[in-house]
Amino acid sequence: MELQTVIFIGRSGAGKGVQSGLLQKFLGEYSPENPIVYIETGDHFRRHIKDSGYTWDLAGKINEEGGRQPDFLAVWIWSHLFIEKIRGNEHLVFDGAPRSLIESKILDTAFPFYQRKNPTIIFLNVSEAWATDRLRERGRADDMKDEVIWRRLAYFMKDVLPAVEFYRTNPAYHFFEINGEQTPEKVSQDILECLNLQGSMKGSLSEA
Repeated sequence: MELQTVIFIGRSGAGKGVQSGLLQKFLGEYSPENPIVYIETGDHFRRHIKDSGYTWDLAGKINEEGGRQPDFLAVWIWSHLFIEKIRGNEHLVFDGAPRSLIESKILDTAFPFYQRKNPTIIFLNVSEAWATDRLRERGRADDMKDEVIWRRLAYFMKDVLPAVEFYRTNPAYHFFEINGEQTPEKVSQDILECLNLQGSMKGSLSEA
């Protein structure tokens, strides 16, 4: 199996975490010789916010209000993970990063450096109403207030969508838009087809 570089992007509540988890499970089963580097900046922000310090106190306030963290902090998180974890034989899976056009262009400079050719963008497209329902259902502490959910969904249109369009029109990337308002199993199947990984699964099964 070729090394995969996959970026999941979409509204909060679109199912990026679920689908990135399913893809990691698939890669772990059918490409066990290659470790997986999973980049999920939201989780790292929440961990750091629990730390004391001026920077993380400010970041905590942004998180409580449903705002988007500044680009420099997001870049700091994933660039440190790159330096720490990448050895050259890993699959890379991004969940919810980048979240702005600026961040996407900075990330764009990292892929040639690490010799990652033609990364794949999986845009999980869901409506705002669908995303709102999913955020309420998952019951996370920072999803409980309507005004916080509204702000998080609002910055998708303002900040994240320009990054989506950057990838959609960039020939250096494989871009796929997938209907996220399907069952998780159907979405996962669509993703594997886009990545041409169904053949890898059949080949592995025939060798068993």
